[in-house]
Amino acid sequence: MFKQMLLIGAAAVSLPAMAQTAAPADPAAPTTAAQPATTPAPAADAATAPAAASQPAPSGAAATPTQIAQIVEQEFPTYDGDKNGDLNEAEFGAWMKKLRAATDPSADVESAEVKTWIGQAFASADGDKSGAVDKTELTGFLSRGA
Repeated sequence: MFKQMLLIGAAAVSLPAMAQTAAPADPAAPTTAAQPATTPAPAADAATAPAAASQPAPSGAAATPTQIAQIVEQEFPTYDGDKNGDLNEAEFGAWMKKLRAATDPSADVESAEVKTWIGQAFASADGDKSGAVDKTELTGFLSRGA
């Protein structure tokens, strides 16, 4: 389950890079008019990242720990409602519901089953048992499922 969520997040980070045209292997090779000019894709901001997270991931692609860390860095402020640098259980739950809905659109994210799953995920992610999950804990937790 977490692997699917990570794949969706990785797609959100990697799709802009995949859309760019690769440079010729030989820098001395002439550029023809038929080759489109490449421009870097704009960085995703917190307002566009959740929408991008709902895009399907390429099949067979696995998110690396670096990609997971990038996703957490981008998305964390979106879910840290009180802006204290940690996710409480409600904030963490909102993120997990969004990921669950993206990976399984038919899932009822308000069901008792999903709420139990979120509670167990939060307990597992809260490595220091502080009652909150920081970026490091979240990255580590999500990386275990990759």
